[in-house]
Amino acid sequence: MLFTRKATTMLAPEDTLPGRETPIPVVEPHVVLGTSIIPPFPAGTENAIFGMGCFWGAERLFWKLPDVYTTAVGYAGGTTPNPTYEEACSGRTGHTEAVLVVFDPSLISYDELLKTFWEGHDPTQGMRQGNDVGSQYRSAVYWTTDAQRDAVLASRDLYEQELTRARHGQISTETAQAGTFYYAENYHQQYLARNPNGYCGIGGTGVACPIGLSVS
Repeated sequence: MLFTRKATTMLAPEDTLPGRETPIPVVEPHVVLGTSIIPPFPAGTENAIFGMGCFWGAERLFWKLPDVYTTAVGYAGGTTPNPTYEEACSGRTGHTEAVLVVFDPSLISYDELLKTFWEGHDPTQGMRQGNDVGSQYRSAVYWTTDAQRDAVLASRDLYEQELTRARHGQISTETAQAGTFYYAENYHQQYLARNPNGYCGIGGTGVACPIGLSVS
């Protein structure tokens, strides 16, 4: 399943799978952090949503950051309601594999999350990430506040300058306001904590992202 080549073009919303009304049940706390991965979250926290290819390795990057409250994996940026993993991997839901990061901006800044996002994968690869090919592996960042939007767009432009100097291609990352984040099945949550020797296709470009990207 991991290296299967899938659709590398986005389907029109009317051509995506119908999905279902019932959400995928997620009941377990975070395996590493011990916190809840479903709302309600503590007052003062914000949600951030990132797509970086296979969500197993991407999630681990964020739960390792100090002062992140919780993380979860799921599907974002698509049309099909409450998709299963198999449906998302078919390329027929419009979703990309995504990580939800819940954080308190008084403890860890959104800029620090963006730095981890940009440096943790290759944002120039279009509908793929390494050997994982398909629209479900596209790079994406979805903002949940206006301040996040400004920081995303500013950081993208700055990082593209650094990538250009290093002779990489243009950034192909999808940037948009967050829609519904659909949780993946329980066995995907904190997968690499449950399966330490499991597959991880995450790899960056080796180009550092400038620090201090927020827009006041």
